[in-house]
Parts: sequence; C-alpha cells; structure tokens
Amino acid sequence: MRTFTCVVAATFIAFTGTENAFADAEPGQGFLSVMGSYIDDDENRNVEDGFRGGQLGMGYALNEKWSLEGYIQAAVLDAEGGIDQDHMGLGLDVQRVYRRDEKFSPYLFGGVGFLKINPAGARRDSEGAMGSLGAGFLLDIFDSNVSLRGEWRSRYEKASDDSQTDELWSLGLHIPFGAASPKFVDSDGDGVADGIDRCPNTPPGASVDSYGCELDSDGDGVKDSRDKCPGTPRGVSVNADGCPVDSDGDGVTDDMDKCPGTPAGAKVDADGCELDSDGDGVVDRLDECPNTAPGVQVDIRGCEIKEEISLQGVNFESNSDRLLPGATRVLDDAVATLKKNPTIKFEVAGHTDSDGAADYNEGLSARRAKTVHDYLAANGIAGNRMTVRGYGESQPIADNSSSAGKAQNRRVVLRITDR
Repeated sequence: MRTFTCVVAATFIAFTGTENAFADAEPGQGFLSVMGSYIDDDENRNVEDGFRGGQLGMGYALNEKWSLEGYIQAAVLDAEGGIDQDHMGLGLDVQRVYRRDEKFSPYLFGGVGFLKINPAGARRDSEGAMGSLGAGFLLDIFDSNVSLRGEWRSRYEKASDDSQTDELWSLGLHIPFGAASPKFVDSDGDGVADGIDRCPNTPPGASVDSYGCELDSDGDGVKDSRDKCPGTPRGVSVNADGCPVDSDGDGVTDDMDKCPGTPAGAKVDADGCELDSDGDGVVDRLDECPNTAPGVQVDIRGCEIKEEISLQGVNFESNSDRLLPGATRVLDDAVATLKKNPTIKFEVAGHTDSDGAADYNEGLSARRAKTVHDYLAANGIAGNRMTVRGYGESQPIADNSSSAGKAQNRRVVLRITDR
C-alpha cells in the first residue's frame, strides 16, 4: 500500500509541473517508472503470450550518459496446455542514455536480478538468477515533467528447471524527481538551448527563430545577417548578397527589366529598355540619323525614307539576273525597313548601263527587278505592295562613258509610290 501511495503522489507532483521535476532525469535526480508489459514467453513454459504483467522501477541519473535503475517485475501467466504461473522478479539495470536533455531520448541497458516462479498448485516455488539486455526510449509528449517510456527487454532466467528466455515489451510513464536545477546550455549565444538548436554556431548577434536558425525575413534564401537587400519581393531571383539579379548589367534588375538581354554599355530607361531619343523606333545605339523629325518614316538605320530606298550592293552576274554573293544582306535590310513601314507601296525598278541593245537592256533590267521582287515576297513582303518595271538604260544617274559611271547606272531601287 505504501508503494502505491508513493507512485500516486509522484505522478501528481510531476503533472502539476513542479520546478524540480523534468521529463527526463538530469544528473543527480531520481526517477520513477510505471509500465505495463506484453510478455512473449519462452515456448517451453507452455503459457499464453499477452499483456500479463508490469514493472515498477526506481532509478538515479549518475551523469549525462549513465543511470542505475532497480525494479520489480510481476506477471500472471495463463497456462496453454500446461500450468498457470505467477512470476515475481527483482533486478538492477545499468542504462546508457543518449540525448538526455532532448525531447526524445533513447537508451540501452543491461542488468542482473532474481526471479521467483510460483506454478499453480505447486508446493514450492522455483527461484534463480536472471539477466537482461534491451533498449528503450523516453518521449516528452505531455508538455509537463512526465514522459512516455517504451522498452524492449530480453530476459534470460535460471529459475526454471531448464534455462528459459522471455521477451518483454513495456510501455508506461517515466517520472523524474528531485532537487536538480534545469541547465540552460546555449553554446552559440542565440537564446536557444543547445538541445533544441537546429542551427548551432549561429553568428553573434544574428536574429534567430525558435529553433535557433537565422531568419530570412524576405524568404529569398539569404539569411538576414548577410542580406544586403532586405525586403526583396517573393519569387525574385537574387545573388549571394540577397539582391535582385541584373543579368544584362544595365542597372535595372531582372524583376523590373522589360527588355532583358540589353547589349553591354547601352543606355536604358527605367524599364531597362534602350533609349530612342527621337522616337523614330530605332534605338540610339543603332540610329545613324539622330534627331529625326516626329512622324517621319525611317529605315532600320533611323534615316528618313525619301523618294526611294537604295539597294546599293545588290549586284548580278554579268548579263544575268542571278544575284552575286553579298546581295542578300542588303536585301534583308530592305525587308526589315519595309516591315517597319507597312504602309509604304513601291515599284521595284531595274536599270542598266548603255552597253548592248536598248531592247535587250530593258528586258534584262526587268528580269533583275523581278529577282529582287521575288526575294522580298519570299521574305514576307506582300505582293500587293509591289510593282515591277525594267527601265533599261533610259534613266542613267551617271555618265556611261566611264566604267565608274556605268557601274552606278547598273542598279535596282525601290521607288516609293504611296505612303
């Protein structure tokens, strides 16, 4: 009766959260344990397995790693074609405890003891030594000074005529008591005890969460102590300093840059787009004719389109309408200019020098103009914007008496007919 009263009193004190009781005993503290047991008996006993007994223990925490525990075991085992048995055991275990100051603390143990077996109807009991090995755990789940205790024990005993081995699976409560004071160890000085600190060695002065890990207030993956750009919007890519990335180096971060991939050194506006000071649709970096008047149609170089678009560099094989290498680059520029100005309609006009018969030259110039027409059409210029005409030698722009003049007269131009 006295033992039962002590157990009830210790349990009540622990659950009321006294200052000197803890979920796991600290060095210098005692502890009480009460557990029920499922017993898997040696098959030679001829009794049924089941929840047949329990264990009451009293122990002492020697230091951070080791504890001693004395215990009483009792069991009532029903016969399975044999004789009912009552077991009573006394033992002493040495426990090796791991992570004593944390919420989950496993341990290993081994020990010796004495077991008395009382078979039903027998005139005398059988007695003998026993030894145990096993493992267990303590889990603080009650937010108080009581922890859940689970244990597996392999018990070897010589109280029977033949040595037998039982396995005991136990579950119950573990109740520390005594005058030991709680120790608060905070190695990195962040205000979080080492036992629950998931981020040891936090830099001095760093703000931490309840687990001792540095804060990342803006969630950019860079801790506040190293973040040179706090308050970065969620989802923005940042560099190692926690600042938004500026991939093209134009001074506008990627999250604000509406024109990514700007060439190095180009001047840009607040949106990261290249400047077009005269508003002609050609950025300053490429504009060969700055300060164009508002509303003027320009080519891809930013220069005003007047009466015709020159195709200087579009040359043909001698006495042929086949383009020479290099001509397509000039024609591609013309395609870009025409797409930039979709309202322009034009005549593809072919011209020759004065060599050869006039009728022949007129036909040759028309074929060359048609070649240019076909190239433009194949590259996206609508056919209803173009007409084709060969003028032969009738509209020279230079003197046909010189080789240089003849070269200037052998030309194809895009003559504007409507804007």
